[in-house]
Order: sequence, then C-alpha cells, then structure tokens
Amino acid sequence: MDEEQRLRELGYQPVLARRMGGFGNFAISFSVISILSGCMTLYGFGLGSGGPAVMMWGWAGVGLFVLCVGMALAEVTSAYPTSGALYYMADKLGGRRWGWYTGWLNLLGLLGAIAGIDYGAALFTGAFLNLQFGFTPTPGSTFVIFLVILLLHAVLNLFGVRLVSVLNSISVWWHLAGVAVIVGALAIIPDSHQSPGFVFTEFVNDTGWANPFYVAAIGLLLAQYTFCGYDASAHLSEETSNASVAAAKGIVRAIWVSWIAGFALLAGLTFAIQDYAGTQNSATGVPPAQILIDALGSGAASALLLVVIVAQLFCGNAETAAASRMVFAFSRDNALPGSKTWRKVSSRTQTPVNAVWLSVAVPALLALPSLWSATAYGAVTAINVIGITPAYAIPIYLRLRAGDRFQRGPWHLGRWSKPIGWTAVVWVALVTVLFCLPQKSPVTVDTMNYAVIALAAVLVLASVWWYAARRSYGVPTATAYGTAREEAEISEGIV
Repeated sequence: MDEEQRLRELGYQPVLARRMGGFGNFAISFSVISILSGCMTLYGFGLGSGGPAVMMWGWAGVGLFVLCVGMALAEVTSAYPTSGALYYMADKLGGRRWGWYTGWLNLLGLLGAIAGIDYGAALFTGAFLNLQFGFTPTPGSTFVIFLVILLLHAVLNLFGVRLVSVLNSISVWWHLAGVAVIVGALAIIPDSHQSPGFVFTEFVNDTGWANPFYVAAIGLLLAQYTFCGYDASAHLSEETSNASVAAAKGIVRAIWVSWIAGFALLAGLTFAIQDYAGTQNSATGVPPAQILIDALGSGAASALLLVVIVAQLFCGNAETAAASRMVFAFSRDNALPGSKTWRKVSSRTQTPVNAVWLSVAVPALLALPSLWSATAYGAVTAINVIGITPAYAIPIYLRLRAGDRFQRGPWHLGRWSKPIGWTAVVWVALVTVLFCLPQKSPVTVDTMNYAVIALAAVLVLASVWWYAARRSYGVPTATAYGTAREEAEISEGIV
C-alpha cells in the first residue's frame, strides 16, 4: 500500500518525513511504556498500597487486560494511520464531538505522562547524587533537575524524527539488557532473598483505608500507569513506512514484551528486599535505590541507578515525540488555542518545532504542586492514566458501535474483534473510576487525589473552547488529494 496516497485519502497532505521503520515504531511505544521508568518510580507506592502480592498479581492481571485494549486499538489504528490517531479515529467513527473530547483527553494524558516520566527521572537522579556525593534531594532541587530534563528532551526532539527513531531503537536494547542485568545481579549477589510466599502473597496496607479490596484496587495504579503510552506508535504513523501494518504491530508487540520483562523486574526487586520498612523510608527518597544498596552495595547500586536513569531519559524523549505529534495534529485541525502557532513545521527537519516546546512547557506546570505536596507525584501519574486510558477506549467503543460500517485495515482481529473490544471498553471504564478515587486516608489537602481536578479542568476547558472553535475545528473529509483548506494551511505552516 502507498502510505502517502492513503494519507491523502484520509484528507491530509503529507508533510512529515516518513523515515521510521517497523522496529522503530515498536521501539517508541516500548520506550514510552518503559518498565524501568513506570515500575521503578511507582515501586514505593506499590509497597504501601497492597505490597508484594498486589504488585505481582496486579501486574499479571492488568497486563492481560491492557493487551486486550492494545489489540483493539491496533485494529482501529490500521484503518486510520494518522498523527492525530485516537481523536481522528473517534471523529471518523462517531462525529466531531467524539473526536474533540477524545483529543483533549489524549492530550491531557500525554502531557501528564511527560510530567510523570521526567519527574520520576529527576527523583532517581537525586537518589544517584545522594549516593555518590551526599547530595540531599529537596522538592526545589528535584524540580530544577526536572526542568533540565525537560529542556534536554525538547532539544533532542528538534533534530528530527530520524534521531528520535535511532534513540528509541537503542532504548529497546538498553531496557532489555538493563532488566537482565538488574534481575541477574539481584538474583545472584545477595546472601539472602525473600521467600516465594512473601513475594506472591504478602499484603501490606499503609494507605489508612481499612478495606483490603479497595487498597488492592488502588495498588493497580503501578501496573496501569506503566502500561500507558503505547498510542505513540499511532501518533508516529505518518512518519512510519507501511504504517497501516507496522503501527498496529508496534502497539501490540510493545505491550506483550513489556508485560514479560516487567514481571521479571518486579519479581527481581521484591525477592531482593532486605529490610521492608527501611526500603519504604529510604534516605534516597527512592525505594528501589535502597533495595539495590542493601542487596548489592553502594558501588553496584550507583551503576544500576545510572542504567535506570538513562532508560527513563529514553522514555521521556519518546513521550515528548508522541505528545508533540498530537499537538501538531490537533492544531492542524484547529482544535487548540493558538493552533496556527503549534502546527508550524520546520522545512529543514520536518519537525513541528513549536509543538515540541509546548509539549515540555505544560508538563512543567503540571508538576508544580510537587514543590508543596509530597503526594503530588502520585496525582500526576493518575492524571496520565485517567486522561489517556478513556481516550484509548472511545475509538474502540465507536468501532464496535459502527459494526459493519467500520472498514478494516490490513491488520485486524477477525472474529475476535467484538469480545476483545468489549473487554477493553469495560476494563477502561473500571480503571478510570478507580484512579479518580483518593489514595490515602484521611483525605486532606496534602493527600487528596488532584487527578480529579485536572480531569475536570480539562473537560471544562474543552467544553468552553468547543463553543469558541467549533466552526473552525474539523478533521478533513476523506478525498483522493486532501482538502483545499488543509493544503493552503500546511503550505503556510512550513517555516
């Protein structure tokens, strides 16, 4: 299939460089899922929200349901391989309002993900500096490190998609080798390990809530947060060769490879815990760092922390690429305030430069409450989940509702489409409600779940802006050559 011709049929004039292969497309979603980011940064949360049993069995169960979501989404991606991805699918299958709200939720989730990933990398960098130089991380110093990381990711993304693709390909092997080295070292070097009974059945509740089922449900955040961002393959489809197949395969492969490798990583860490309370109250501020110190000594722990930090930097870079393409595509269809600015593309690198800068500026604002609230990071990760996860389910639901009107792409689920699709929709509805709930008791200004406020704010903003922009917003009507409006605006936007 001629992907450039297919894009024109969907209504868009190709302006981004199609320089990414199938492995690169898989690599960006795998890098965004990043088990060395999600599993490690929320490991401390998991220790108190259900403990080892919820972390291990929660990972296994959540991974299975996420695989259903990914397969159902991949099927729709194969039919609509555009940078707008989820909102374009929702618009085509359900109408303009469906597309509008899906886009805003997707954007909230992507920007929340960058904040969560890069702030997590800042926390780990602070732990590394503490270990090596006696540096004491404070909220202020951690935030400065966070801003430096955001700046690094903006600069790397301005060089073009080829560099992004190369970095993501390296990232795959870095993640897999990193997990193998960490798990191998934790299995071989320590003199003592926890029992299988402890790893798979020990339940710990430090949340303040009495109901163990509620605590276990809240504890699923670790796995669900990690299994986010695989829509990156869809967002980069206009820069991928044979995107109708490669982007769909990239989504599914990224999930199942992460599922297996992540289980091994969580098991390796949990078997190696030497002092549970000491791990939770680590002076480094990062429980996995304390596990490495206790089990391997400070020298080896420092080296492995560097492995994790580099993996987190790869992850944040990939997420910045995905978010900037979403900003570009949403602006291309006049959905954002200042759309004319955000859709501009560099003629030299064929990269949406202003969209990249916006994609790091908003996460900086989202993470600001971390300067005052110790629980703000958990809320930022929940923002990611409750923003992006519903955005996955909407196109899947609309595809199911469309029935035979849906024209399949070359990659599809056949007769399994409906059962897998409905499983995905029900799962997403459940976790969206779950992660709006408070994570700590009693609920105070410091412990409340601010994700609900962020979700409400973005829905209010989207609703208000709808009345201001509804006349200009709209994905183009499918044609053989693109629309006149779109051709004129794209030529104007190349700078």
